[in-house]
Amino acid sequence: MEAVLPENKKIILFDGVCNLCNNAINFIIEHDKKDVFRFASLQSDLGRKLVMERGIDPEILDSIILIEPGVVYYEKSTAALKIAKELSGGYSLMKHFLFLPNSIRDGVYNLVATNRYKWFGKKESCMIPTTELKAKFLDSTT
Repeated sequence: MEAVLPENKKIILFDGVCNLCNNAINFIIEHDKKDVFRFASLQSDLGRKLVMERGIDPEILDSIILIEPGVVYYEKSTAALKIAKELSGGYSLMKHFLFLPNSIRDGVYNLVATNRYKWFGKKESCMIPTTELKAKFLDSTT
């Protein structure tokens, strides 16, 4: 059965086997007090479909992707900062880093992304959300 995409939610695609990424998703869920986001792993059928619909090669992808309702999407540091903008607490202030040149922001992002498995580890399979969190994940079958 194909997942129904919510029209009023922003979708975060993430590396489901990356420990850093999974911890970031848990952090986002905890600070998403306005219930803005839904999630899918890049390894899931839905994640791969959404990436390919946007013309991104899923084989070379090493980035978090934020999809806003419609076709607008953001990658890497821009996605991370736009996600932070929606979080409760002082995290929304991180949006002010968007003024920095993309090349600088993505340079730091790429350094972490390239080393994320070495520094933070990797899971054998994608995380399986708890019963309470299952509704936030669009495709938890993979």
